[in-house]
Amino acid sequence: MSSLFEYALLQAVPRVQRGESINVGIVLYSQDLDFLDARVHVDAARLRCLDQDIDVEAVREMLDAVCRACRGEGPAGATPLRQRFGWLTAPRSTVVRTGPIHTGKTDDPAADLLRLHTDLVL
Repeated sequence: MSSLFEYALLQAVPRVQRGESINVGIVLYSQDLDFLDARVHVDAARLRCLDQDIDVEAVREMLDAVCRACRGEGPAGATPLRQRFGWLTAPRSTVVRTGPIHTGKTDDPAADLLRLHTDLVL
């Protein structure tokens, strides 16, 4: 039986005031399947097309923090998955932000995370 899931794209926005972004990852959450995970990929050349001075390593560090929070590490790791997903997808005005939350149905959230990452990020 399929379960509901929610996901949001992670976007790098080198110059917030310009609003240009590149998809750099995805976070997927399924309450029914007790699943929260993220997949990320930073294409430095694409980011530098939007801002040649962007700190690519800082973007990678921010995305690594998202992945660690999904795995239950750090201060966010002590919170329930639902709360963690809400914190990860809360609006921010920073270089890394999340897009709108979308929903779907799945029997295998890890496979759907990989599929969405391939389709929307890579």
